[in-house]
Amino acid sequence: MKIHLKDGSTRNYENPVSVLEIAKDISEGLARAACAGEVNGTVVDIRYKISDDCSLSILTFDDDKGKSAFRHTTSHILAQAVKRLYPDTKLAIGPSIEDGFYYDFEFDKPFTNDDLQAVENEMKKIAKENLEIKRFTLKRDNAKALMKERGENYKVELIEDLPESEEISFYEQGEFVDLCAGPHLLNTKNVKAFKLTTIAGAYWRGSEKNKMLTRIYGTSFPKSSELEEYLSRIEEAKKRDHRKLGKELGLFTIMDEGPGFPFFLPKGMILKNILIDYWRKIHEREGYVEISTPMMLNRNLWETSGHWDHYKANMYTTKIDEEDFAIKPMNCPGGLLIYKSVPHSYKELPIRMGELGLVHRHEKSGALHGLMRVRCFTQDDAHIYMTKEQITDEIKRVVRLIDEVYSKFGFKYHVELSTKPENSIGSDEDWEVATNGLKKALDELQMPYVINEGDGAFYGPKIDFHLEDSIGRTWQCGTIQLDFQLPLRFEAEYIGADGEKHRPIMIHRVVFGSIERFIGILIEHYAGKFPVWLAPVQVKILPISEKFGSYSKDVMMKFKEKGIRCEMDERDEKIGYKIREAQLEKVPYMLILGEKETESGKLSVRSREKGDMGTLSFEEVCEIVQESGK
Repeated sequence: MKIHLKDGSTRNYENPVSVLEIAKDISEGLARAACAGEVNGTVVDIRYKISDDCSLSILTFDDDKGKSAFRHTTSHILAQAVKRLYPDTKLAIGPSIEDGFYYDFEFDKPFTNDDLQAVENEMKKIAKENLEIKRFTLKRDNAKALMKERGENYKVELIEDLPESEEISFYEQGEFVDLCAGPHLLNTKNVKAFKLTTIAGAYWRGSEKNKMLTRIYGTSFPKSSELEEYLSRIEEAKKRDHRKLGKELGLFTIMDEGPGFPFFLPKGMILKNILIDYWRKIHEREGYVEISTPMMLNRNLWETSGHWDHYKANMYTTKIDEEDFAIKPMNCPGGLLIYKSVPHSYKELPIRMGELGLVHRHEKSGALHGLMRVRCFTQDDAHIYMTKEQITDEIKRVVRLIDEVYSKFGFKYHVELSTKPENSIGSDEDWEVATNGLKKALDELQMPYVINEGDGAFYGPKIDFHLEDSIGRTWQCGTIQLDFQLPLRFEAEYIGADGEKHRPIMIHRVVFGSIERFIGILIEHYAGKFPVWLAPVQVKILPISEKFGSYSKDVMMKFKEKGIRCEMDERDEKIGYKIREAQLEKVPYMLILGEKETESGKLSVRSREKGDMGTLSFEEVCEIVQESGK
């Protein structure tokens, strides 16, 4: 029996062997760290016995699937603790999620945040008990009988939805038994560092027609130091919350009259326009032309594009003159109409069209979150029409552009290549050509990437860029999608060198993704301390009293003539108060102007980063601001 490991090596065994035993053969350290195994692409317990040739990955907490098994085990420890303290509680579901886990319960009494500590203390006891975690299976009827006997009606409902022929798996630790597909750790003792973080309401199976359950969230790590680091990062994230800073810095607001529809305030509009101006500058350099398409188009267009069938639940629709219309959730169908409005020759390709289009998508109210999840946003779209031979070069060109933008903002990032989903349209041959085109471009750029199976758009595979911010969180922003299908659906054409009609291939791509969301990410990345070139106010003038207002206004106008964003605090307040206010506003440079400055024509300068910079001339301050603004 040959076991092919992910490092390319092979191990031979004569008899069936468990994942854990193979891990021990490699090293005791790996065996201690192992959380799960992946056999021929299927994730299994480390107790799983292998009896045939296979490929094997031994998963630790450093692997996403290993992390999931670790945290799923923690969710079972949570459920066991709850059942010990509140025996009449009904169990629903308890999966691992990004950064942690949750479990949904039906309590027979109100459960509050004050109860979390008691549950957490009981979880610690269970971990110390070093309970062995055992897997067993039952036939469907026996599985239902077991859950009915334990009064777990939600589990019975889940079992009823499973195929009749399926063996149903359970996991047992001490007195606790739960319906579960796994995988799990071998025992409870390895889960030592965990924290219950919050509670929330959650409808059973996500339907408002069902009962509201109590959802307990938590997180866990193999080491206490990792948990402490995570909790510190969460506290730092709260300080950086873009909703809080957006209000304090006067950037944007969300009104009750428009949930999910952000209002940009004057300083927020300055920030947004700086990003748009930068976008236009680099796209003009890269040979893009800018277009604008209508916000609302008729049903026929969305049926042609496939959105009416595949995306209608997320679209806002209305009737005009008894005809169905939809507000656009995406810019691409309108862009294709522009492409088709005139004939094209192969000599024109590639054609690069950019659009800063306001799109609307229906999001459930519970999913809305400041600028990060909204119902309308400006998508910095571009669509490239090209031949098959141009795919690799154009993908590489877009990747380099995205890299340039993210580098300017100081972001690190990683790349994922997402492949054909279940609801895809188009032939397997087209999907293979498209996917291979993306892979080839990334390989030629020597850019590391991971494959995200089955997560492509319904019309084509895609490359996603995941930014890492200054406190280690990741955000999916840029994307490149290769599309054979929409040009086919819209009958887009160009005349080839042979004089015949041919179908172009289309790239959909965004750099910011959503300008609104990108602003939210920037607020949190910089904690509101924008670099000088991006700061809505670069210089704030603080006259010591109103008798120095005339000189202060003259200085402000001179800065504005130089293109430096400047404002003045004219309030009748003490200078110390004005300085503190400017510091809270995170303005890069403050100018304190009084009698000495008025008489000398100089400026007393304070830097956000360096503090007091002394007395400088107007020209010197301009040079400092302009240099630091590059």
